[in-house]
Amino acid sequence: MILKKNVGYIDSIIRVIIGALMVGVGLYFDSYWGFIGLILVFSGAVSYCPVYRLLKMETTRPNMERAN
Repeated sequence: MILKKNVGYIDSIIRVIIGALMVGVGLYFDSYWGFIGLILVFSGAVSYCPVYRLLKMETTRPNMERAN
């Protein structure tokens, strides 16, 4: 199953940064926020968000998919 990218470049950068911060805070305070951060890091890294697909949204530029 091939997933069409629906997360744009800037959106993916923001997701990775915020996700990494959440992972760090989760590890520091020994809480489950780190798991949510991992989800953000993963979705930013692969440029795909299942929630965006359910809402029929995408932040990619029209006709311009980012290469891996």
